[in-house]
Amino acid sequence: MSHDNIRPSTQFNDEDSNRSGNPAFDEVLATRLSRRGLLRGGMGMAGAAALGGAATLAGCATASQAPLPAAVNTLGFTPVAKSLADVVMIPPGYSAQVIYALGDPLTAATPAYKNDGTDADFGNRAGDHHDGMEWFGLDAQGKPSDSATARGLLAMNHEATTDEKLGSFFIHPTGGASTLPRPAAEIDKELMIHGLAVVEVEGRGKQWGYKQTSPFNRRVTTMTEAALHGPARGSEHLVTKYSADATKCRGTLNNCGTGKTPWGTFVSGEENWYGYFFRDAKDDDARKKDKQVQALNRYGRKAGAASRHGWETGGTADMYARWNNGATAASARDDYRNEMNTFGYVVELDPYDARSVLRKRTGLGRFAHESVSFAKPAAGQPVVAYMGDDARGEYMYKFVSAAKWDPADAKPANRLAAGDKYLDKGTLYAARFKGDGNGEWLELSLNNPVIAGSSYFEFKSDADVAIFTRLAADAVGATRMDRPEWGGINPRTGEIYMTLTNNSARTSSAADAVNPRVYTDMKGSKEQKGNVHGHIVRLADASPAGSSFKWDIYLFGAEADADKSSINLSSLTDENDMSAPDGLVFSPTTGICWIQTDDGAYTDKTNCMMLAAVPGRVGDGGPKAVMHKMADGSSKTVETRMGKAPTPATLKRFLVGPKGCEITGWCETPDGKTIFVNIQHPGEGTRMADVMDPSKFESQWPTNVGYGAGKRPRSATIVITKNDGGVIGT
Repeated sequence: MSHDNIRPSTQFNDEDSNRSGNPAFDEVLATRLSRRGLLRGGMGMAGAAALGGAATLAGCATASQAPLPAAVNTLGFTPVAKSLADVVMIPPGYSAQVIYALGDPLTAATPAYKNDGTDADFGNRAGDHHDGMEWFGLDAQGKPSDSATARGLLAMNHEATTDEKLGSFFIHPTGGASTLPRPAAEIDKELMIHGLAVVEVEGRGKQWGYKQTSPFNRRVTTMTEAALHGPARGSEHLVTKYSADATKCRGTLNNCGTGKTPWGTFVSGEENWYGYFFRDAKDDDARKKDKQVQALNRYGRKAGAASRHGWETGGTADMYARWNNGATAASARDDYRNEMNTFGYVVELDPYDARSVLRKRTGLGRFAHESVSFAKPAAGQPVVAYMGDDARGEYMYKFVSAAKWDPADAKPANRLAAGDKYLDKGTLYAARFKGDGNGEWLELSLNNPVIAGSSYFEFKSDADVAIFTRLAADAVGATRMDRPEWGGINPRTGEIYMTLTNNSARTSSAADAVNPRVYTDMKGSKEQKGNVHGHIVRLADASPAGSSFKWDIYLFGAEADADKSSINLSSLTDENDMSAPDGLVFSPTTGICWIQTDDGAYTDKTNCMMLAAVPGRVGDGGPKAVMHKMADGSSKTVETRMGKAPTPATLKRFLVGPKGCEITGWCETPDGKTIFVNIQHPGEGTRMADVMDPSKFESQWPTNVGYGAGKRPRSATIVITKNDGGVIGT
């Protein structure tokens, strides 16, 4: 097994774009790329011979040379071995290259990234922690195209920062301040590396690059104005000094998973936003009997708790003061006590319109959003979306639109207006799982008497439900899950898959049918407890808009040598064992399910990875009894519902990333012959004290494979193709 030769990308200019498709020009381009180091091995790697014929552009497969396969039933590549190397490993017969990394310039006027901590102007550069990502095609004239395979836009999330104490130390010259107050200059950078990006990319055969000067390129940061839409628009709980009428707010934050709407826009989930705020230890008293105190505590922002980065300490300017969400003035119109309530939503962006205003879709609820998965729309039926709340003991949700789907809206004149139509009005539900393999969706609205008459929390309106969604799900008794993260819908069956990444707080007494495992796992001499390796649950709705479903557990993460009666319930092998499933996306082309990990439990034996799967359907397995030893010496049996165990033919490892990274974000071109994957926070385990000594970095990727200046690790997007020009995974 050999690691992939991850090659540096290029930035195609407008001249390159205009002359695309000319065979003579392609030969010239091949020479250019070779001179730039794009067709040779990076930093002493194996070189072009390892690319299996990808050393020149002439004669490489084109999109029209191989017919698309039917949905695959078995996987057609050699599994990748577990790895602790500081490179990206992919199967033989595949090639990959870095295409877009932290700090890359997105305008003509932005200088090249030096990667030494002195760079500025991050509002015009690639942000950090590349996460969820979607493809939006462009035809030769630069118009939206559902079939374009060689030119398009990548819309993606830039989730967070790599930090040890306070600051994002790889973007500051000497690692940044480790005490409060924070220097304003450091905060200014960090405010800009969060958010979203739209970047134009283009392929020449199997060589890809991004266009630095594209008019489509765009960054959305924590400071970008956004419009509030849906039932919470105008709510008293969204009033701030910035928006007295609660119709607008600023920025998007800690964006994780993504989705693509049936009308062709990009949606993104705001995840761990609450940790960015601060309110002092006396704030509960200052609010007196305000019911928001209960909500603030439920959402993880207790009075006196430190904020994640100390942004509120940058000075008195509004851009810093907004991160203090305490009741510091006479009313909500005079301070930012409600600022935190403007985060935690699904946001919608039209990637084709760089001038469009970001919209926050409050109707889809407020929690730690991961991805958004839309069921295939049917004419005359509601639009349905599925979501998870990524925190221990949180819930799975479904949104059903009030408007019925009109196929004409698949290509609307105004894409965001279509979003208004289908996402601003509808009904939100939370999932309750029953032990017999059935489940129900519990309505979260004032139409539900449990919500309207709740003594747990006072809901006066559907705006309250939209803002305080977790409390509504508490009130109706939804099932607490082991960190519901990404969701995906199987295009072959319509069933919903949701990763449950792990839960260190799960105890045997709290084990239930859908969260059945609690065990001890050793990482060296360290004891890890709870649902250490996570699992993937799947649901089959009786109808997309219905209130009942069937469920089972498709896959249990585990180490191959773990006990098959209590831990390795899916009988995983060395070809497919894994831990902490996080990202999950189905290929629309092949039906392959791509599973990505964000792990800390198995990283003594392997870096994080991506696997390919061909799953069956709900009910293809059977019941399974899981035994638990209780603290008092007694036994407890939990009966769960397991899917058919996968085999190395239907589940195997496709990629292993560099040291310290998370594998996240996946999208493909419509022919299935090119995929894009994000490598997030390589070198995350580096200590701030070692930021000036590259020899002590946990990772030096992607600079160690020839991409960019310096040696500091960078989150980045890679593009993967098959050397024979075929469809990925087959």
